Amino acid sequence: MTSSSNRDIQRTAARAALDVPGVAALHPGVADRLAAVASRAQQAMGADPVSGEAGIRAEHSPQSGWHVEVRCAVHEGHRVLDVAQQVREHVQAALTAHLAQHGSAAPVTVLVTVTSTV
Repeated sequence: MTSSSNRDIQRTAARAALDVPGVAALHPGVADRLAAVASRAQQAMGADPVSGEAGIRAEHSPQSGWHVEVRCAVHEGHRVLDVAQQVREHVQAALTAHLAQHGSAAPVTVLVTVTSTV
């Protein structure tokens, strides 16, 4: 059985979220921004950077499965509630399929926060 890495989960979630009509971009949170600063500092010192997908936060718990947060901006003219619901459904379906494909099926909970409209 192969387990999925946090980075694989983040990438899969990001692709699924960005495929939803009305999603303009993924927005990093404070933790993502701090990680980006730390990554640039590591690169300047010659270390390998640690990066994740901006706007996606994923945590795994053996008891409750994957908890994924998606932060996104929505294009004006789209109903925010509809886009957020579609993002949640698309990300959950994509992650469930990804986990099943890699032999590590687990429950997936997705929380979507719309940060702005553009």
